[in-house]
Amino acid sequence: MPRATLPPEARLHRPSEFAAALKGRRLARGAFFILSAAPSSPPPGQAAQARLGMVIAKRYAAHASTRNALKRVIREAFRHCRLELPPQDYVLRLHSKPAPATLTSLKRLARAEVDAHFARVRP
Repeated sequence: MPRATLPPEARLHRPSEFAAALKGRRLARGAFFILSAAPSSPPPGQAAQARLGMVIAKRYAAHASTRNALKRVIREAFRHCRLELPPQDYVLRLHSKPAPATLTSLKRLARAEVDAHFARVRP
């Protein structure tokens, strides 16, 4: 079984890549996140693969610890399923302010929602 790592090639880096993915199809919308995707446009010499971008605005998650925790949860969920996903550029965007909760419960809720979004995309 191949390792489920998250190398730099599996992430979106340029603003143009984020913009293209955000203009693509909206695949899922939940209580916290919107998942958008567009056909993958890998750099020359690389095979097409699933790539991830995250938009976690300070407006919706005011504390840096909350933003970082959400990003860690998203990366971990993507890391576990990226080899099963179609080769597209995915962007997960936080679209609403989470209700006041402990960081542990927020991470559980976020992980459940992100897993559900990626489960809808798997073939």
